[in-house]
Amino acid sequence: MFRTGTDTNDVKMEDVLCDFCLAPWIDTLPFMEGHQGSHICGPCVTLAWRATVIFASEPPYTDIPACSCTMCLEQRIEPAFDSSKREAHICRRCVKMAAVMLERDVDNAWQRPER
Repeated sequence: MFRTGTDTNDVKMEDVLCDFCLAPWIDTLPFMEGHQGSHICGPCVTLAWRATVIFASEPPYTDIPACSCTMCLEQRIEPAFDSSKREAHICRRCVKMAAVMLERDVDNAWQRPER
């Protein structure tokens, strides 16, 4: 997502916000972009990984297909991480794709959590 009042012809790093925790994008914070300007930061991918992959049978997640994934815009019947800050959800498939992308980024040291 973008900060309110962002000039779409001149987007700056600080205009880009994580859809899940509202943190602004900075050089030391890994970010991944989804569809239609959605973004997720590394710490939120970590939380989402724990909720949808490691502890998929425990909250915070939903498997109700009525909620669309903020990142891919699809309604999937699988665990999804729900933001505690706003109406944002990420499906397990997008969590796994985000993990792969963040691990491949040589500019940050993000790693999948084991627990």
